[in-house]
Amino acid sequence: MSLYFLLGSLTHDGQRMLHGNPNLIVDRTRDLKIAGAEILGQYAVLGRYDFVMLVEADDNDAVARVSLELGMLTGLHLETLPAIPIGFMGDGNSRDPADQAESVGRTPDYTPEHGPGDE
Repeated sequence: MSLYFLLGSLTHDGQRMLHGNPNLIVDRTRDLKIAGAEILGQYAVLGRYDFVMLVEADDNDAVARVSLELGMLTGLHLETLPAIPIGFMGDGNSRDPADQAESVGRTPDYTPEHGPGDE
């Protein structure tokens, strides 16, 4: 399964719907059942978008159905972004960060050989 970020902005209809029901997004996503897709997290955010959702889906078709249904049910204009683990962006030998038991971090004894401040 693949991960996707859905970035949502309320339309004018969505603003009216949300004003009438402050739990609109939670209520509508709780009842949404799309085969091959699951909403893993939902967040209200500040800035260009009003909401961000993390979706796990079998394929692009399944996440497209989620996006379409959510848009109709909530009055959100959604932009869908496939999430590509950054460990795969290098030489191809890195493991998927999602498979790791702990988050990736700098080791305490790490010292860059030629970094800023090494004049």
